[in-house]
Amino acid sequence: MIENKLSEVMGKKRMKISDVVAQTGLTRNTVAELYHARAKRVDLNTLDKLCTALDCTPNDIIEHVKGED
Repeated sequence: MIENKLSEVMGKKRMKISDVVAQTGLTRNTVAELYHARAKRVDLNTLDKLCTALDCTPNDIIEHVKGED
């Protein structure tokens, strides 16, 4: 199972959805869907923009968890 940890990363950096939207140029809907773990897919360009804005790696945002479905 892939776990989305965007909300945790944003929380540690005390960033709101609007902050990430402003820094990345992504739509509010895209960031909100990822933040609330409702997104089914993540575009690599989106992931790149998030990593740049949050100063992190893709592994900080998404994680593969074995044994969970």
